[in-house]
Amino acid sequence: MKKVKIGDYNTLKVKEKALREGFGEVFGLYLEGGDEGDILMPQKYVPEGVKPGDEIECFVYLDQEERPIATTEQPLAKVGDFAYLECSWVNEYGAFLNWGVLKDLFCPFREMKKKMEIDNSYIVHIHIDEESYRIVASAKIERYLSKERPQYKHGDAVDLLVWQKTDLGFKVIVDNKFSGLLYKDQIFQYIHTGDKVKGYISRVRLDGKLDVALQQTGMAQTKNFSEELLQYLKDNEGVCDLGDKSEADDIYERFHVSKKVFKRAVGDLYKRHLITVSPMSIKLV
Repeated sequence: MKKVKIGDYNTLKVKEKALREGFGEVFGLYLEGGDEGDILMPQKYVPEGVKPGDEIECFVYLDQEERPIATTEQPLAKVGDFAYLECSWVNEYGAFLNWGVLKDLFCPFREMKKKMEIDNSYIVHIHIDEESYRIVASAKIERYLSKERPQYKHGDAVDLLVWQKTDLGFKVIVDNKFSGLLYKDQIFQYIHTGDKVKGYISRVRLDGKLDVALQQTGMAQTKNFSEELLQYLKDNEGVCDLGDKSEADDIYERFHVSKKVFKRAVGDLYKRHLITVSPMSIKLV
């Protein structure tokens, strides 16, 4: 069988019911874990009707005694992920973060940039500590970002995790792997640390870092918003009370795009003879 991935999803075969010795009471299932030995799935997580021989899709992590345990709960993140997690409690060794399963995720003090506080949330990387074999978190994000040169092209769609605000805009983590920068003059929506948003590659810099945007640029962006604007007109009796002379803030409030993008889309629809244009409105032909 495949090696069990700790801190990740696995498909495991049910070996037998777990019985409380001397009582015959079922308290879960034992799943075949290969080199990890039998893995307990507590009864409260066992899907109805599951029996020995069946396979279960489950998340495997380590319990209080650092033994593998299986659950059908879905965590907020898994080993290898960057995630935005809330601090549940702190002791003399470090902080414990809520990651969606029964046992909180440990972040030792040495892996913090500043002391974590209860109820605050932090961007962390989740991994297995090589020395202790524990699943741990680290807020020292730079250490876990890929050093490879990204092989993206301009306009490629990517997943972004908003990391931290800077004077230039926001640092983001691109596709759970690379560092990127989202410039503040290209942000046309409210975002904050921890947001997961779709984005697009603007440029791969010489140093391998990425400039990204929340909207497509150039002709692709114009084409997409042209169709959105056309549908808006169809849904609103063929009229939009915004035009070339409208304020940029009004355009953004309505469509969440810049005035430049709006004007390009209006021009595209006009060239296609689909609309008539006045300074403060547009109408379907």
